[in-house]
Amino acid sequence: MKPMNWVAIDQDPRFQLLHAKKTRFLWGLMIFSIVYYFLLPIGAGYFSDLFKIKVWGPVNVGILFALSEFIVAWGIAWIYARRANTEFDAMANEINRVAADIGSQK
Repeated sequence: MKPMNWVAIDQDPRFQLLHAKKTRFLWGLMIFSIVYYFLLPIGAGYFSDLFKIKVWGPVNVGILFALSEFIVAWGIAWIYARRANTEFDAMANEINRVAADIGSQK
């Protein structure tokens, strides 16, 4: 078995496309999650009257927003898993299928 030429695989247009698509998608998810995460301390600091509004018993808007952080995190994980399973994995499998040919051509 010949050693793989990883530089050739890295330069393959299919790999470049996979890397670019995945990077754009992950940056989008990361920016959304960071913005959503920092809405809690910003809201608590600047909109404390809104966060103090009672919803049910001792539960207020601030507590509900804090708990929504978990739901958003799970949602982001679900969105990523769904996209990875349908698009990224198919692209990676194609690259993997022809990796020996790509790595031996150059």
